Amino acid sequence: MEKFLCDRLLDPRQPISERFRALFSLRNLKGPGPRNALIQATRDSSNLLAHEAAFALGQMQDAEAIPALESVLNDLSLHPIVRHEAAEALGAIGLESNIPLLKNSLVLDPAQEVRETCELALQRIEELKSGGSDDKSSMTEKSPFLSVDPAAPASSHSSVDKLREVLLDEERGMYERYSALFALRNHGGEEAVSAIIDSLGAKSALLKHEVAYVLGQLQNKAAAAALSSILRNANEHPMVRHEAAEALGSIADEQSVALLEEFTRDPEPIVSQSCEVALSMLEFESAGKSFEFLFMQTPVVH
Repeated sequence: MEKFLCDRLLDPRQPISERFRALFSLRNLKGPGPRNALIQATRDSSNLLAHEAAFALGQMQDAEAIPALESVLNDLSLHPIVRHEAAEALGAIGLESNIPLLKNSLVLDPAQEVRETCELALQRIEELKSGGSDDKSSMTEKSPFLSVDPAAPASSHSSVDKLREVLLDEERGMYERYSALFALRNHGGEEAVSAIIDSLGAKSALLKHEVAYVLGQLQNKAAAAALSSILRNANEHPMVRHEAAEALGSIADEQSVALLEEFTRDPEPIVSQSCEVALSMLEFESAGKSFEFLFMQTPVVH
C-alpha cells in the first residue's frame, strides 16, 4: 500500500486529483517512505501539488523533513506559494533550530507572502518557547478542526466585536490578526462568520488565503458569494483564488459546483487544478466514499 501511494503521488501521468488522493493518504502515515515521497513532491512541476506536499510535512510535524523544507524555502526559483508553505511547515514543526532559517528568509525573500509567513512562523515558535502569552494552554491545545494552525487562537475571553476589530485592522501585526481569525473560527457563530467574510477585503494576500481556508473549514454557505467573487477575479493572487476554490468545494452548493466546473479551464494551473481536485473530492463524498486511498482494502493496480 505504501509503495503504491508513493508511486501514485510521484507519477506525473496520473490526473492531479489521483495524486492528491495519494498525498492525503500519505499524510496519515509515518516513516521514511511517506516522508521521502512527500519531500520529492515538493519539487513537482505542479506548484499546487508541491505546496500541498510541503503543507503535509508541516502538519505531520516531522523534524526529519526540516533540511528538505529549508532547501525549498531557500530556492528562489520555486513559486512563492511553495516557499510560503515550506516556511509555514517549519513554523508548524516548531523547533527553535528553525529560527535562523526563518529569520534569513524574513530579510532576503523577494515575495511579501513568504516574508509574512516567516514572521508568523517565528512568532509561533517564540510562543511555543514561552508557553503562550495570555492563554497558556492555547499553543498546545488541539485545534477543533484537527489542523496545526500557524497561530494560536486569541484568548477565549475576547468578544466577537473585539476579535473582528483586530482581524480587520491593517495596522496590527500578522500574528495578532491570524490569532483573531482562528478564535473567530472556533467561535463559529453568525457574527463571527460575518467578520471572517469581511476580512476577505484585507490587503495581504497571505491573510486572505488563510481566511478562505478557514471559510472552507467552516463550510458555511454564507461565504459562497464572497468566495465566488475571489475565484472569478483573475487579478487576485493565485494562492487566494486556489483557497477560494477549495472552500467552494467544501460548501458544495449548486452554484459553487458550477463555478468550479467553469474554472477547471482557468489559465492559471494553481487555480484550474484546485477546481479539479475540489470536484473530484466532491464526487467521492457524494458517492459515500473517502477521497483517501487508505480506506480501500487493496490498491487496484492495472
